[in-house]
Amino acid sequence: MFNLDKDFKAFAKGLKVDHEPDSSKEQQRNTPEKSMPFSDQIGNYQRNKGLPRQSFDDSKVFIVGSGIGGMAVAYYMIRDGHIPAEHITFLEQLHIEGGSLDGSGNAKEGYLIRGGREMDMTYENLWDMFQDIPALEMPPPYSVLDEYRLVNDNDSNYSKARLIHKKGLIQDFSKFGLAKKDQLAIIKLLLKKKEDLDNITIEDYFSESFLASNFWTFWRTMFAFENWHSLLELKLYMHRFLHAIDGLNDLSSLVFPKYNQYDTFVTPLRNFLKAKGVKIQFNTLTKDLDMHVNTEGKVVKELITDQGGKEVRIPVRENDFVIVTTGSMTEDTAYGDNKNAPVITIDNSTSGKSAGWMLWKNLAAKSTVFGKPEKFCNNIEKSAWESVTLTCKPSALVEKLKAYAVNDPYSGKTVTGGIITITDSNWLMSFTCNRQPHFPGQPGDVLVLWVYALFMDKEGDYVKKRMPMCTGDEILAELCYHLGIIDQLDDVIKNTIVRTSFMPYITSMFMPRAKGDRPRVVPDGCKNLALIGQFVETNNDVVFTMESSVRTARIAVYELLNLNKQVPDINPLQYDIRHLLKAAKTLNDGKTFLGEGLLRRVLKGTYFEHILPVGDVEEEQDSFLVEKINQFKDWIKGITG
Repeated sequence: MFNLDKDFKAFAKGLKVDHEPDSSKEQQRNTPEKSMPFSDQIGNYQRNKGLPRQSFDDSKVFIVGSGIGGMAVAYYMIRDGHIPAEHITFLEQLHIEGGSLDGSGNAKEGYLIRGGREMDMTYENLWDMFQDIPALEMPPPYSVLDEYRLVNDNDSNYSKARLIHKKGLIQDFSKFGLAKKDQLAIIKLLLKKKEDLDNITIEDYFSESFLASNFWTFWRTMFAFENWHSLLELKLYMHRFLHAIDGLNDLSSLVFPKYNQYDTFVTPLRNFLKAKGVKIQFNTLTKDLDMHVNTEGKVVKELITDQGGKEVRIPVRENDFVIVTTGSMTEDTAYGDNKNAPVITIDNSTSGKSAGWMLWKNLAAKSTVFGKPEKFCNNIEKSAWESVTLTCKPSALVEKLKAYAVNDPYSGKTVTGGIITITDSNWLMSFTCNRQPHFPGQPGDVLVLWVYALFMDKEGDYVKKRMPMCTGDEILAELCYHLGIIDQLDDVIKNTIVRTSFMPYITSMFMPRAKGDRPRVVPDGCKNLALIGQFVETNNDVVFTMESSVRTARIAVYELLNLNKQVPDINPLQYDIRHLLKAAKTLNDGKTFLGEGLLRRVLKGTYFEHILPVGDVEEEQDSFLVEKINQFKDWIKGITG
């Protein structure tokens, strides 16, 4: 019989664990030395209970920032690190938790959502956590994951109006419209090494025909990419979401929650952590970390905070841990309403000086292992956009929305199925209506819509202003013009509350970067410090998702505590031949790709026939290959007699 302290810990003490294995570098071989799972071997075997190498009963954990990443740190410290929940404290500069994952307001003053994150079924870390968090509305023992599945399993998502133009007409969105050379460019990008893409932009690599294609319109508006953003990040996205490519045009690959993401995820997770005993200290700004640095490593000794205008130093002992969310995509947000445009007081000369950025800058000044924050916060015109939340009573806008809706907007089911993009809008404006009510307690006659634009620095087509210079009513006018209901603008304004958010850093994590610009989760030499969020380096995951935040949190916990657990790499569907073949056909708008006919003849009637993509085959595409194969067969016959 095992003795936990003696036998198990003896096993664990000598075990060497790569807490963040990299599937893009691993050759999957079974050898006597291979005791841990393959890097992207997802599933139940990865759900073992972590065994700490030592007791952390006396350790304290200080988490700077209470966004989804910080909350995930607390969860994994408790579940896998066995650290007492009452020893975990959040230091939050705001008066509310959630960070950039927000959702607030009411029907009288207007609801507000600054942004949302794309959701996917392959978010292994996010669902690993939320399978254990009690559901928001369902009774015990159901979890947030159970609630999410119940909603989506019974209400599939898709769009019937992904693109519109010409004053509200639905545009054909069935095709990607990629030229052969652009399909080849995508394939070449997938084949390129990540190390070869430092500081290269999307427009540096792709042709004008690619940038003008429907494919790029679908992609850029769904994920908020600009032409000048990082080609490396685009490559990572293409690998990450390869399995979803055939649902990119109609958004059938997406899954959405019942409510906004704050109420769906932050609220139940906060309730769980607080019930366990975790403490959240609001209105506490962490300015810097006092670190002891020598040849043996880097150790945090004090947290330097501002509390109510007073400097307060929080001591950090040798067996304590500090986890910091670096950077912020929503810092310095400027707000507007129906009658007022956002007052923008920040430019490139004043950017990056707010709390979330200054803490990272102060760390970067201590060592190069903490990265280069200035790469991400010093180019406002290339990292900013504005979002708009509409709180709508019945009006001409709601009636127009019904023409684009999959279901009655008031039914509680999928409405637009994701964003609808106005392709002939100077602002490249997009809008969406998710399942309603979008907030718990939202009145039955109210709908919440969300609007954003990628080209906000251009003049509008109807309102001859740049979008950030516009009041909420003027943005409504621009939207109504493109929907063909400008003659009913007064009715729409009367029944719509507008709240605008100008965010100077909202796509800053997409800015072109090179190796070393972002720190690792546990930077080299750090003994009790980890960094989490959207501005740290992971092996293969993307940014701007809740999954990436939770991934960094999990890596932080496993590495700092040196647990016998690994964080599996991203879901391995990018290596699945079924999805690779499907992607080849999808990129070619359902037409036969080179070699498909031959492949079908080889696999017809075999066990593997089902791996082939759905669709007809144009035989002439394979004539050259067939000829060469027949020549090869004749040559073999000649040799063998």
